[in-house]
Amino acid sequence: MPSPFELVSASIIAFLCISLVSALFANHQSILVKVSSALSAAACLVAVSGGFLAVLEGSTEAMVLPIGLPDMPFYMRLDPLAGFFVSLVGLLGFFVSVYSIGYLKGFLGRRSVTPLMVFYNIFMAGMLLVLVSDDAYFFMIAWELMAVSSFFLVFFEDEKVQNRRAAFIYILIAHVGAVLILLSFGIMAGFAAGFESFNGYTFSAMRTADMPAVWASIAFLLAFAGFAAKAGVIPLHVWLPEAHPAAPSNVSALMSGVMLKTAIYGIIRVGFDVLGTPEWWWGGLVLVLGLFSAVLGILYALMQSDIKKLLAYSSVENIGIILIAVGLSMMFAYLKLNTLAALAMAAALYHMLNHAVFKGLLFMGAGAVLHATHERSMEALGGLIHKMKWTAPLFLAGCLSASALPPFNGFVSEWLIFQSFLLTPALPGRLINLLIPLGAAVLALTAALAARGFVKVFGITFLGKWRGRHDTHVTEVNWPMRAGMIMAALSCLLLGIFPNYVIGWLDAVPMALVGGGIGETAKASGWLWLTPVASERASYSAPLVFFWMVLVVGALYLIFRARGGVVRRAPAWDCGFEKMTSRMQYTATSMSMPTRRIFGFFFSIKEAVTVVWRDGSGIFPEKFLYRLRVRDHIWNLGYKPVSEASFWLARKVGRLQHGRIQIYLLYSFITLVVLLVFA
Repeated sequence: MPSPFELVSASIIAFLCISLVSALFANHQSILVKVSSALSAAACLVAVSGGFLAVLEGSTEAMVLPIGLPDMPFYMRLDPLAGFFVSLVGLLGFFVSVYSIGYLKGFLGRRSVTPLMVFYNIFMAGMLLVLVSDDAYFFMIAWELMAVSSFFLVFFEDEKVQNRRAAFIYILIAHVGAVLILLSFGIMAGFAAGFESFNGYTFSAMRTADMPAVWASIAFLLAFAGFAAKAGVIPLHVWLPEAHPAAPSNVSALMSGVMLKTAIYGIIRVGFDVLGTPEWWWGGLVLVLGLFSAVLGILYALMQSDIKKLLAYSSVENIGIILIAVGLSMMFAYLKLNTLAALAMAAALYHMLNHAVFKGLLFMGAGAVLHATHERSMEALGGLIHKMKWTAPLFLAGCLSASALPPFNGFVSEWLIFQSFLLTPALPGRLINLLIPLGAAVLALTAALAARGFVKVFGITFLGKWRGRHDTHVTEVNWPMRAGMIMAALSCLLLGIFPNYVIGWLDAVPMALVGGGIGETAKASGWLWLTPVASERASYSAPLVFFWMVLVVGALYLIFRARGGVVRRAPAWDCGFEKMTSRMQYTATSMSMPTRRIFGFFFSIKEAVTVVWRDGSGIFPEKFLYRLRVRDHIWNLGYKPVSEASFWLARKVGRLQHGRIQIYLLYSFITLVVLLVFA
């Protein structure tokens, strides 16, 4: 049997080889899509098996590759933390690769998919390399490989202006984050081996470094800011709602489902592993930013009418929820509350797994809708449940999971995070004791708003009547696309029904990071009951909840459907109107109006109503035109001034370009004179 590290290494090599083969078979597009996607799916399964075994065995394997710069080889390491994230990448990558076999057929005949397949596999390899890198040099190379390949994936449909703009914003913020991460590594490496040598660039050397508390905090803040830019943490989130809708839907599923998690991996790796035991205020900072990201992310999502942009903002919310649990774990680890630290860490890891699966499912569902209707705006959708009878229930499963409703997986991880709040004893410090109940209240508000948001997205998209101006021939998507969504939906259900097995599997990660675990206590009452700390404090039985739900639904079906002739079909009551039309339905804009009225101060909102008079009489109105513009205050206040200043400076500097050689020689002469004077 190959070791877990060998399996993960084999999958990375496979992805790079598939990328090369994809470039060679550019003239056979149909075969390229099928073969490349199938091989990618197989490579993902190899990665899943390696990551799963690394966590299950609790093993750590390392390797040194004699490549790179002289005296700076590449260090690689697979431990339970890296193995968990490798499993995430491989699992969702498998679902999406199967889905891509059918999804990419929509591009055939319109444009070449060769660049997409090439960079798709490089992107997968880059994410895995980030997770197994064990030195700053190799990590930054893998990080840039992941960022640049995903940039070209966002840029794939480059004929659209908004896609080019989204790709530019994405790569700009990604590189700002990379610079901050590099500065953090520089500080840690300097204290590991002295600033006069490069011997401290490995994570092993950084772990043993004796860093003053001030410099350790500076290194953590730099690393957290750099990784937060990639994760889409508010206020560094502005690239995310632009890039995810611009990318093809299979790429959006991977970027939202697993690429964002590589940034969370970086925060955990630096905060818990490389720097050692975190300070309590590091956790407080992560917790507060997580709370802001969670509640503002879902509020931004509620304002959207673009289905993919809504899902992108929902990812900001879920990243915030994950950071809430990570921040709690940091605070508990500092206070030596190992059991609570392990509970919060297990909740964070479980929610990362759950979010990867259900957000991948939702983006694949959005891609199916776009594939069938060529429409992303919910204002022009509706009634698809009658035409897409597979996609609708599968998308509904993702909505229920994202809304944290039992028996699906989102409920379990959010319930564990609530237990982390509720089981907290009295802690030293007034500020910490203030954050705990406040955080629980904000998380509860976020969960309620998330349920409202996904009622909106499913109801407007799939229920009611078709809202489009023209009748569109909508058909269900092909079987590979359905297969990818079916596997993701089943995973959402199984992860929600059998949480004990998952927690028992991932328990090696909090054990290694915080010196405690909840695997034994979680399954102390058997597989039927989840008891995170003790059965006397809290318990939840997902199998029983699922059983009673199936029983009730089955009984209702037998009562109302089994006996022939009992159910009488008749037209729906139309409130006295003779003919119901699609104009009488709620729209995405109208459904978000109450939220817009209550939380409107978070946004820059402009509403206008224009009356069009019949024959210009000014007496009889013919129609009303309603216009709404909702913009992000953070973009207007933080990014737009910088953008305008940059363009202003570029225009001023551009005046130096006259196109005459005499002027350029004069510039060179002045430069030489200045250098001679100041030398």
